[in-house]
Amino acid sequence: MKAIYLETFAGISGNMLLGALLDAGFPIDVLRSELEKLDLGEYELVHQRANKLGIDAQYFNVLLPHGHEHSHNHEEHFHCQEYAHTYDPSHHEHHHEEHAHEHHHHYEDDHHAHEHHHELPHAHHYHEHRNLKAVMDIIEASSLSQSIKGKAREIFTAIAIAEAKVHGKTVEEVHFHEVGAIDTIIDIVGCLLGLEYLGIEKVYVGKITTGHGFVKCTHGLMPVPAPATAELLQGLPQEKGRVAKELTTPTGAALAKVLGEVTLEIPADFVCDKIAYGAGTWELEIPNVLRVHIGSVSDAVKEKAVIEVACNIDDMSGEVFAYVIDRLLVAGALDAWAEPVVMKKGRPAHKLCFLAMEDNLDELLNIVFTESTTLGVRYHKVERTILERRSAVVATPYGAVEVKYGLREGRAMNIAPEYEACKKLALETGAPLKKIMQLAQATAEELLNE
Repeated sequence: MKAIYLETFAGISGNMLLGALLDAGFPIDVLRSELEKLDLGEYELVHQRANKLGIDAQYFNVLLPHGHEHSHNHEEHFHCQEYAHTYDPSHHEHHHEEHAHEHHHHYEDDHHAHEHHHELPHAHHYHEHRNLKAVMDIIEASSLSQSIKGKAREIFTAIAIAEAKVHGKTVEEVHFHEVGAIDTIIDIVGCLLGLEYLGIEKVYVGKITTGHGFVKCTHGLMPVPAPATAELLQGLPQEKGRVAKELTTPTGAALAKVLGEVTLEIPADFVCDKIAYGAGTWELEIPNVLRVHIGSVSDAVKEKAVIEVACNIDDMSGEVFAYVIDRLLVAGALDAWAEPVVMKKGRPAHKLCFLAMEDNLDELLNIVFTESTTLGVRYHKVERTILERRSAVVATPYGAVEVKYGLREGRAMNIAPEYEACKKLALETGAPLKKIMQLAQATAEELLNE
C-alpha cells in the first residue's frame, strides 16, 4: 500500500502540501486539466523551484487576475496586518502564503481567518464571500470523481465547523471567503488530486509545528495558532517550535485532520522510496519546507489504528462484567476483556478493557457508563498489525465446519476451526471435540495447498 509521511517541522499549509506532491511526481499539466473541471473563473498557477536554506523544493501558488473587485457581503470585515502576499514574476522571492507566512488575514463573522491574500501589482483582491453550500455546489457541479468530491466535502466541512464554533454561529450562518476563495479551493482539491494520481492510500502525519506569538489584527492581538486552526488541531499532537510566526494554517490543519493518521515517528514498516519538498515563502531561520516521505507499508496495516479503552472497577460482580463484555462485543467492539488488578490500599479489582474503531466509540462508551459502575474511562490510540482474514467451510466425517485463515503475504500463518460449529458436531455425534477440531484443521490445510 502506497503511503506518505508528513514531516511538519515548518508547519503545514495547502499550497506547501500541493507543492510537495508536485515535487513527488504529480504532473502540473494533469493538475491544470483536472482543475478545468471546476468553474472557478480566471486564475494563474505558479509552479517553480525554490531554494530554502540549501534545500531545493517545489513552490506552488495561485495568482488571481487583474481588474476584479473584492465584494463585501457582510458588515464586519477585519484585516490583520501580520501577513501580506506579493508576487513579482521577475524575482524568485514570493510573498504568497496560504502557509500563513506573510499572510494577510481577513476576518468575517467576527474573526474569520482567510489564508490567501495575494497583492498583485495594480490588482484588486478578488475573493467571493461564499458559505459552505456555495463552495460545495461548485465542486459537486464539476466532473471530478466522487471520491475527490467526498473528501473535499469532509475538509471544507471541518473548516466550517471550526469557524462556526469560534464565532458562536451555526455552520449555515458562517459566510466567509476563506473557504470560498478560488486559491483555497484549488489547494484543497489539488492536494486530493495529487494523492489520487500518485496512488497514495495512507497519509501519516507527525507532530504538527504551529509556530508561536501573536498576529496583530484590527481588534487586537490574536494568538498563534489562530482560533480556527487551534480548533482543527484538537486531538492532534502539536508543538510551537522555535519560529515566532504562524506556521500552520486552517487549511493545512484541516488536511492533516481529515486525511492524516497520527504517528509521532515514521511507522516501523514504512519503506521510503523518495523524499519530496514543498516550499513556503518566507526566509526563516529554519528551512521553510514541508518534507514528505513517499513509500509503502504492508497491506496488513490498513486498519491498524484503533482506540483502547480501560477503567478499573472494584464494586461490580463477575456476572455484570460478563454481561457488559457481551454487550460491547455485540455493539461492535473489536475485542473486550477483564484483567485482575490490585488498586490502592490493596483492594482487589478488575480492569475492564475493550478495543474500538473511532467512529463507534461514543456508542460503546454509553454502554459502559449505563451498564457498569465506573465513574470514568481512559483511552488512547494504539496501533495494530492484523493478518489478512479469509473463511472457508470444510467437510469432516462428522459434518461441515467453518474455518478461518490468517494470511500474511499470501502465506497461511494461522488456521482456526470455528469453535461453536465443532462443539455442535461433538454434542450431536458424541465424537471428542478435540478430534473434530483436529480433522477440520487438517482438511483446511489440504484445501489451502490444492
